[in-house]
Amino acid sequence: MKEHDTAPKAQVQSTQPGDEFKMDPLPDSEAPAASKKKLESKVAIVTGGDSGIGRAVAVAFAREGASLCISYLNEEEDAVETERLIREAGGECMLVPGDISDDKHCEAIVSKTMDRFGKIDILVNNAAMHFPQESLADISNEQLEQTFRTNIFSYFYLTRATLPYLKEGAAIINTSSVTAYRGSGHLIDYASSKGAIVAFTRSLAANLAKKGIRVNGVAPGPIWTPLIPASFTREEVGEFGKDVPMGRPGQPNEIAPSYVFLASSDSSYMTGQIVHPNGGEIING
Repeated sequence: MKEHDTAPKAQVQSTQPGDEFKMDPLPDSEAPAASKKKLESKVAIVTGGDSGIGRAVAVAFAREGASLCISYLNEEEDAVETERLIREAGGECMLVPGDISDDKHCEAIVSKTMDRFGKIDILVNNAAMHFPQESLADISNEQLEQTFRTNIFSYFYLTRATLPYLKEGAAIINTSSVTAYRGSGHLIDYASSKGAIVAFTRSLAANLAKKGIRVNGVAPGPIWTPLIPASFTREEVGEFGKDVPMGRPGQPNEIAPSYVFLASSDSSYMTGQIVHPNGGEIING
């Protein structure tokens, strides 16, 4: 992809809509040369990559030519299956189990990735947990801390550890949630942590823009992942996702293309933005 000319020379035209051929520099209207592999030779870390959205993103990245470090808590069987799918897609993969709410473990993830691949081009902060409660009074200090340590503290920890190795052109992608925008009466602490991720994304994007590192986010709606049957009642699971305009939950592989877009040069003029694959919910903010 050729360098973008971003500083127009002082000039004026006397009539509208104007003539493009007179402009200096000329606008860049040519699409980048097509590439079968949008992430060729890139190295990505994906947290929560053992299943759900994280797995779908990792496999999609592998199909686009990336090598993957998959971070997960302790879901060994799921992680091994993710590794198999990545290798089947033609990608290299390493698995790093452990608790990302621990800053030292986040540093270890980065260290192991550098030891294995020698660089990091893409960081996907994705892992999360939630514990439904009917009342704010039911959210214990322990639950509150666990939710925030996993859902947002880890984003700080892992990004901080990764930054020294990110070069111009690198991409950071943070998974937020539709609940950050519309709230959730029974996931108050979770929705609050997801709102913090939106602010983190926008603030970090402003901080890193001059270094050529883009920071964006994805705010999925109801997606069919293991977190759903692990969190809700049988009845709630049966109704999951039916309240959005499209009338169903999304599948992880319907969300993964948003991450490929944000990780690749296709989104070269985007930073500090949130993509909303959510089944049709109208989002303000």
